[in-house]
Amino acid sequence: MEVGNVITEAGNAALRKTGDWRTQRPITDTEKCNKCSLCWLHCPDAAIKPLEDGYYESDLFYCKGCGICAKVCPKGAITMIEEEEK
Repeated sequence: MEVGNVITEAGNAALRKTGDWRTQRPITDTEKCNKCSLCWLHCPDAAIKPLEDGYYESDLFYCKGCGICAKVCPKGAITMIEEEEK
């Protein structure tokens, strides 16, 4: 079994690719998105970034695939899909 990234010191997670161990990834349908920012506000890993056009983008470098963004989206604009095999 492959071991994911290990964070050994407090405060250095920003330097690590912590999204390595996710099994699912979020996909946003901009046709459904109402730009409410709930996904951004609720993401526990700060892996969702606002874009200049008012939409939000998942930073897969840090996203762990928890699915909270999809659960809080009032329009169902975010879907979790299975991560592709490496």
